[in-house]
Amino acid sequence: MYTTASPKLEPAQALELLYEGNRRFVAGETIEPNRNMSRLREIADRQTPYAAFLGCADSRVPIEIVFDQGFGDLFVTRIAGNVATSENIGSLEFGTQVLGAKVLYVLGHTNCGAVAATMKREAVPGQISSLFQFIRPAVRTAAGDLSFAVAENVRLQAQTLAEASPVIAALVKERKLIVAGGVYDLATGRVTPVPVELQ
Repeated sequence: MYTTASPKLEPAQALELLYEGNRRFVAGETIEPNRNMSRLREIADRQTPYAAFLGCADSRVPIEIVFDQGFGDLFVTRIAGNVATSENIGSLEFGTQVLGAKVLYVLGHTNCGAVAATMKREAVPGQISSLFQFIRPAVRTAAGDLSFAVAENVRLQAQTLAEASPVIAALVKERKLIVAGGVYDLATGRVTPVPVELQ
């Protein structure tokens, strides 16, 4: 049963709250917590999200819905390919260090267009290709397997967040934060965890 996250929540408990919410979503048993005007007024002056996300901008992956959460529960950054750019890292440092999120989660999804486009290595319009440099390391090890590349991209972006940011690295070392990742299945709604190994 959903319990509003408190500041005393341990990182492992916070991660389990996320997975509980996704299980409800997949089972069609969502309770849509904290999605009313009362909650909106309650947090108008201050937010204390218990989890922070780096997710893909894909319109089919609304993170609060996927994890059955509501206003103020999640601090979400989204960008095509869920890549850890300096801007996203800065935002997630704020979400963890300042706002106190206990989990930093990288969420990829099946059939990700940004990963697929990186694999094709074709010319694309505008600045879309600026994201490719972040995804190429995952693609190189995937041997043409899109599903593998998506999961590997999640793993590598999570490692980047945990290791490239001294702020986030310190929170992890102090056991105040868990860095985790997973892949959302567009067809089933299920989030499958991706193992994230940190130095």
